[in-house]
Amino acid sequence: MNSKINKIIIATGGTGGHVFPAYSLAKHFLENKINVEIISDKRGLKYLQDYKDIKVIKINSSTIFKKNIIQMLLSTFIIFYSVLRSLFFLLKDRPNLVFGMGGYSSFPVCIAAKILRIPFIIYENNLYIGKANKYLLPYAKKIFISYEELQGINKKYKKKIKVTGNIIRKEILNFEIKSDSKETYEKLKILILGGSQAAKIFAEKLPKIFKECKDAQISLKIYQQCLPDQNKFLTSFYEDLNIDFEIFNFTNNILNYFSKINLAITRSGSSMLAELINARVPFISVPLPSSADDHQLKNAIHYEKNGYSYLIEEKDLNKKLFQLIKKINEDTSLLSHIISKQRQYSDKSVYENIDKQVEKIINEEN
Repeated sequence: MNSKINKIIIATGGTGGHVFPAYSLAKHFLENKINVEIISDKRGLKYLQDYKDIKVIKINSSTIFKKNIIQMLLSTFIIFYSVLRSLFFLLKDRPNLVFGMGGYSSFPVCIAAKILRIPFIIYENNLYIGKANKYLLPYAKKIFISYEELQGINKKYKKKIKVTGNIIRKEILNFEIKSDSKETYEKLKILILGGSQAAKIFAEKLPKIFKECKDAQISLKIYQQCLPDQNKFLTSFYEDLNIDFEIFNFTNNILNYFSKINLAITRSGSSMLAELINARVPFISVPLPSSADDHQLKNAIHYEKNGYSYLIEEKDLNKKLFQLIKKINEDTSLLSHIISKQRQYSDKSVYENIDKQVEKIINEEN
């Protein structure tokens, strides 16, 4: 890495899909002896509070896309105040480079960087560019993207696009489930994943479908992520049905579960899908219906089209999930086929790609 780089600021939105790539990137720069700090809002701090190796600064922001004029005016004031705070922070720290990882919390920091003539890069890991990144793109040095198929970028910014791949944890990039033998599929071992909203919905809808599987004599083990207040209900439900299960709440050690299972059910956030495909875990993708610009559905369609996963929309869960699990149970070669497709994809070069681009930008600035 370029010796001229002393400090990098990473600004990220507050959802897991933004925060986890931000932390992975920060950790990479730290390994390269670069001073790194992350800026996020109070939502992002919830995810980052357990990581003690990186300094995290809270600067709250807001989205301007509100339903009424009073909320819009209030949001405009919050954004203006956030830009001022970001200006003072960047003036004090004077980083060589700012990364905007998407989400409205990244917006004021990147705008402040532009005012201070600090180069900034934005990162987009969905298949449709997010609103914050779309507005920042004219001022960014580059946009790093996960997929060539990204939609929503004006052709005049084509030269700013660099396909780097998905920024995910290096442990995931170096992980792969070893066994793909017949014994692997003697029992369907299903991991249910999701943030707080997904955990709530999946805990309400999926147990009834697993009861259908039990009634059809499909052998299952369920590993289900849920909210703490759902632990008791789910435990009682699965115990009464005599379904093998393990309940867990939010964990940073998801690899521990990847090594135990042969199928996952997940929302369609880009970070989680990237982790699953790189770990070679077959999965059923259930997009969040309310995701901005329907980006989760676009992600899920892309993955299914390439043979990396299955797609079931939330409205079709009751109608289609049991039938799909039944089909997989009767022909487990379907999972082997997905794994063979997933092996054709890799994000292992993502950090090398980023280092090359960052070095190039810093050299141009100097």
